[in-house]
Amino acid sequence: MDSDIVMVDEKGKRADGREADELRPMKIEAGVLPNADGSAYLEIGKNKVLAAVYGPRECHPRHLQDPTKAIVQCKYNMQSYSVGDRKRPGPDRRSVEISKIISEALESVILTELFPRASIDVYIEIMQANAGTRCAGLSAASVALADAGIPMRDLVPSVAVGKADGKLLLDLNKEEDNFGEADLPLAIIPKTDEVVLLQMDGHMTKEEFDAAMKMGVAACHQIYEMQRDALRRRYSVTEEEEVEE
Repeated sequence: MDSDIVMVDEKGKRADGREADELRPMKIEAGVLPNADGSAYLEIGKNKVLAAVYGPRECHPRHLQDPTKAIVQCKYNMQSYSVGDRKRPGPDRRSVEISKIISEALESVILTELFPRASIDVYIEIMQANAGTRCAGLSAASVALADAGIPMRDLVPSVAVGKADGKLLLDLNKEEDNFGEADLPLAIIPKTDEVVLLQMDGHMTKEEFDAAMKMGVAACHQIYEMQRDALRRRYSVTEEEEVEE
C-alpha cells in the first residue's frame, strides 16, 4: 500500500469525512422506467445504478425451463463510461460472476415456485462506479422486483465492510477499496438476518470478521428502511397502512 495515502486520520475520520461505521449518502427511487415491469434507481456515494425487471414471462431458451419453479436470470453490466479508465464494452469474467451471485441471492427470496417454467429477468446497469457496485446493484434490483409485484419473502439490502489502515470501515469508497487490506460484501434477509451473499477479498482475523459482520448487518437494516421508504413513496403507502395490511 502507498504509505502516502492516509485513509483514516488520528481522530478516526476517513478521507471523505465519514466515521468508520457510516454509510455514504444514499438515495433510492422506485418505478423510474415506464416500460419495465419494475425498476429502481440507486445512488450511494458516487455510484449510480439502474435496475429493471421483466417478468415473470415464458422462459427462453426453452431448455432452461424448470417445471417446478421460475428461474432468475440476472445481467449485471458496467457501462464503458462508468469508470475513469474507459471499460471495454460487453460482458467480462467479473460481470458474469457478479450476475451469478446476485441471481442466487435474489432467488433465495423470490417465491419462484409460484411461476413454473417462467423466467424473471433482472438487468442491472452501472452508470457510474466508485466501489461497492455489486452491493448497490443487488439493493436496487431488490426494490425493482418489489416494484414489479414479484412475490418475495423480503427485500434484500446489501453493503460491503472493509479494512484499511488496520481499521474496519463500512461501505468502502474507491480509494479504500483499491488500497485497503480487505473487502467483505454481504447481503441479508432482514426479517431473519439470514445471509444470502457473502464474499471476502483480503485478510481479516476472526475477531475482525465477526465485528465486520455485525457492522454490515446493522448497515443492511439501515438500507432496508431506505428501500421500504422508496416503495412507500412510489405507491403512497404510509407506515400505518403497511402495518394494517
